[in-house]
Amino acid sequence: MDALAATLLSVVTAATPLLLAATGELVVERSGVLNLGVEGMMLTGAVAGFAVLAAGGAPAVAVAAAALAGAALALLFGLLTLTLLANQVASGLALTIFGIGLSALLGAELVGTPVERLPRLSLAGLSELPLVGPLLFGQDPLVYLALAVLGLTAWTLRHTHLGRVIRACGDDHEAAHALGYPVIAVRYGAVLFGGAMAGLAGAYLSLVYTPMWAEGMTAGRGWIALALVVFSAWRPGRLLVGALLFGGVTILQLHAQALGLFAVPAQLLSMLPYLATILVLALLAGGLRRRSEAPACLGKPFRPPA
Repeated sequence: MDALAATLLSVVTAATPLLLAATGELVVERSGVLNLGVEGMMLTGAVAGFAVLAAGGAPAVAVAAAALAGAALALLFGLLTLTLLANQVASGLALTIFGIGLSALLGAELVGTPVERLPRLSLAGLSELPLVGPLLFGQDPLVYLALAVLGLTAWTLRHTHLGRVIRACGDDHEAAHALGYPVIAVRYGAVLFGGAMAGLAGAYLSLVYTPMWAEGMTAGRGWIALALVVFSAWRPGRLLVGALLFGGVTILQLHAQALGLFAVPAQLLSMLPYLATILVLALLAGGLRRRSEAPACLGKPFRPPA
């Protein structure tokens, strides 16, 4: 029972940064914008949050700094693509490269600096319950924040006027503009939200998952988060299942390496999460996903008529 609880806790921990980043990117894409810079924003958030905590800042301040750092890079992306109408794919890739380099520069003096992991919640009498106690009542605050934001996002997109406006901008920005909706302003808001969530995902890696800073520590999780949005068919309710699935694959390969279950190189086992990502995308592209589920204006620039 203890081993099962520990394994499930590890899966939740591995899934949380994916869920945070994918939730933000889902809102961005539902507004009609394709931001491929998730990896760069995650790294920038990771180094910003770690730097604040290593300097003696409060954990809440470190988390806020990570969100602001991610949003700052997202604002740069918004200026390029929404104001200057630069190509969204090229700008997103450039943002990732910029974030990788910027985080490496800012974190050069932080490598090897120890920090204390963000504490887990402990509810007397509940956290000690077998199996369900640690899973439901013994997580760190960012896990509960990720679930709360996912639920709020799902409710907002489906049941509120703001959600209908966001979806309208992604499905037909010309019609949304004709109805009087501020398409560019809505997309800026979505892009900033996505950047903040990516920054929080990076903070989870450097403050909780592995409380340390290492160059390139996201290790491709930003790309997995992008794949999760497609896997979920742009529906928030499916993101949680997808994040747990990919988190489980990550933990599976780690346990397989530790136990020596397969007579294959450890590097091949480390490829499993990314091979699973490619497989899912290939299956979806092969017909398991209807093309109509994607926002019709995804990646298309919009210039308001004069």
